[in-house]
Amino acid sequence: MDHLRSHLAAADTVLPADVLDAIDAIVAPGVDLAAHEKNDTPPALLEPALRRR
Repeated sequence: MDHLRSHLAAADTVLPADVLDAIDAIVAPGVDLAAHEKNDTPPALLEPALRRR
């Protein structure tokens, strides 16, 4: 529980659009770095506009 509580404060963190754009320049939305570990792709990874709510 202590580990969970220590990370809860980050749940309200909102990254500005310029930071998201910089991340997208490094790794494009929809790129799966661990395809062998996933069985589906969330829509927010396929459509960048969905990540910027």
